[in-house]
Amino acid sequence: MTEPLFREDAYLQETYGTVRGHTPEGGVILDRTIFYATGGGQPGDSGWLDWSGGSLPIATAIKGEGDAIVLVPAEPAALPPLGAEITQRLDWMRRHRHMRVHTALHLLSVVIPLPVTGGSIGSEKGRLDFKMDAPPADKQGLEDALNALIERDLVISDDWITDEELLANPAIVKTMSVMPPTGQGRVRLVRIGLAADQVDLQPCGGTHVARTSEIGRIRFGKVEKKGRDNRRVTIHLD
Repeated sequence: MTEPLFREDAYLQETYGTVRGHTPEGGVILDRTIFYATGGGQPGDSGWLDWSGGSLPIATAIKGEGDAIVLVPAEPAALPPLGAEITQRLDWMRRHRHMRVHTALHLLSVVIPLPVTGGSIGSEKGRLDFKMDAPPADKQGLEDALNALIERDLVISDDWITDEELLANPAIVKTMSVMPPTGQGRVRLVRIGLAADQVDLQPCGGTHVARTSEIGRIRFGKVEKKGRDNRRVTIHLD
């Protein structure tokens, strides 16, 4: 098992860890990590591992067996030995841009309140696919509404509910293609805004900024037809 430190503190950029395993493909498994593993449309983090006698650039992180997170080297190289104490460092600028885009996509699902059929997050842009039979009539109006939400400087927080509570309240799940992971007893919710200012609440395991103003201004890109009743909406960090 790898303790996912990013889940408790998405702003932790450097910390220590201990090597618990290697994969046959040359990956490294630590006892605890700040590297987010690819999932939910969000790419795995990149960065570096340093230890006494060596250093290793990490290209991405993926989910391994059980609860393990596997750090994938950027190139074949000597791995840190089992039991080694290492320093792990994120490519913070890349991760932070993922956080900004991811949070903006949550807000996009607020200004376009339609079922989500897919999505993807990058360091420059992101997109959501919506069950939408015609393109939006006022794309500029949607962009203005999204940026207005961002400028409200809403607080982003999280909470946990049980699997049973999620099943009893299916309306909070916006994605049609990917259901939140269940079976571990609880599901993480990401909340945007507090009390009367709450604008969004949905299950999510990704990393997000602390306040919406941190996203910065967003620019709408293409709206593409992806099937008879499906439209892909792309947004860019401006």
